[in-house]
Amino acid sequence: MAIMDVFKDQSNKRRGQRNQSSNQDFSNRSKKVVVSVGRQNPRPQPPQDYQSSREIIQDARDEAFRIKKAVEEEAAKIRQESLELEKRIAQKEETIYSKLSQLENSEKEIERYKQALTKKEQEIETLRDNLIKELEKVGSLTREEAKKLILENLESHLKDDVAKKIKEAEEEIKATSQQKAKDIIANAMIAGATDWVAEYTVSTVKLESDEMKGRIIGKEGRNIRAFELATGVDVELDSEIPNEVRLSSFDPIRREVARIALEMLVKDARIQPTRIEQLVQKAKQMVQSDMSEAGRRAAQSLGLYNLPQEALDTLGRLKFRYSYGQNQLIAAVETGSIAKKLAEELGAKMIVCATGGLFHDIGKTQVDKEGTHVELGVELAKKWNFPKAIIDCIAQHHEDEPFTSIESIVVHLSDAVSGARPGARHEPVEEYIKRLGNIEKVATSFSGVEKAYAIQAGREIRVIVKPDIIDDSSIVKLAHDIREKLEKELTYPGQIMVTVIRETRAVDIAK
Repeated sequence: MAIMDVFKDQSNKRRGQRNQSSNQDFSNRSKKVVVSVGRQNPRPQPPQDYQSSREIIQDARDEAFRIKKAVEEEAAKIRQESLELEKRIAQKEETIYSKLSQLENSEKEIERYKQALTKKEQEIETLRDNLIKELEKVGSLTREEAKKLILENLESHLKDDVAKKIKEAEEEIKATSQQKAKDIIANAMIAGATDWVAEYTVSTVKLESDEMKGRIIGKEGRNIRAFELATGVDVELDSEIPNEVRLSSFDPIRREVARIALEMLVKDARIQPTRIEQLVQKAKQMVQSDMSEAGRRAAQSLGLYNLPQEALDTLGRLKFRYSYGQNQLIAAVETGSIAKKLAEELGAKMIVCATGGLFHDIGKTQVDKEGTHVELGVELAKKWNFPKAIIDCIAQHHEDEPFTSIESIVVHLSDAVSGARPGARHEPVEEYIKRLGNIEKVATSFSGVEKAYAIQAGREIRVIVKPDIIDDSSIVKLAHDIREKLEKELTYPGQIMVTVIRETRAVDIAK
């Protein structure tokens, strides 16, 4: 189209030139007619339109030839590129076919190797079974008996190495950690030291004279019945100590209410059922206020503020509760103080550890509900919307659940330190004797043990072994096994040191 447009433009240009020339010729001829005189016969000339047409045709031929040549060159170039592209494609196809062929050959070779390997394995397994049968026939031992014999021989040979490794590991751990642990625990115990010790006696009320006992009893016993009904405690007037009344109840809060009410009645001297009810109600309010104040002071002593009032009231109830003779509120504050100090030494969260230590035994206040104190404590913590980290500390402080954070471990250790320190707790003689007997029973359950003695209030067990059965290299492993069995089967405060003694004596008599 572009070529045709060029031709049209050139033709129009030449046509315009011819028209202009024709007009000029016509004008000239007209002038010649005017000025010519007589008849003239000019020489014939070729018309200019004919010459212009020839030039146009020649130009068109030249332009067409030039265009044709350019097109042929472009076609030849494209044809050459197509041939080269086809050649490269053919080479790549040939390479791909070659690689596919190699891959197929490799797969066939791998399959042959695999089949051969499977066959070899079957032959080896068959040969192994045959050899085992032959060995059982020759040695008169079954496969399991031979395995047991080999393991026993191996254990005998490695016994010395095992004992040596255990001893080296223990010495290395002691050398690197004992001093650091002592420093941390000592600092924590200093921080958790209390100003006064726990009470061990029941609630008692001193009287001015034994005559007051008669007024407490009242006419036909109406006063003492009204008092016991209002307070829920038992009043013991036949105490061996003169001028003393003993109050007994499973609920320490009721016992405290009864003590305060009885002291007020003795001072008031107006002992009658109506007055008893009034003073008992007043004593309950005083005890409730005392518990709230005790909970608030306990929290503030650890730097804990903005706790729910219900939580502080419940915490104060621990003031009148004892476990193994240890006051629970004092134990909670002590555990929180130790946990806070340990957290500071170990880089744990101090607020979480202090709060978890303070509320770790809060479930013991729920004496009227079923469940362990751990379960009840977790229930209360959730009710008060405590953070999950603190709830985990309460739930895991007796290892009822696996530890989930370093704060849980810190609270667990703090509780153990608080309960295990000398003078913190006491237990009934029957329970004490039973616990020592269980410790000795665990130690004597091992083969080769001759005697075992629990000493230091159950904090150490000394095991005497038979020297002809247990050698020197075995006593280290025996101590390790006894320690593991004690941890697994028994519950005890603090820790127990296991000492294994092997003694060889040579005796002769001179006559």
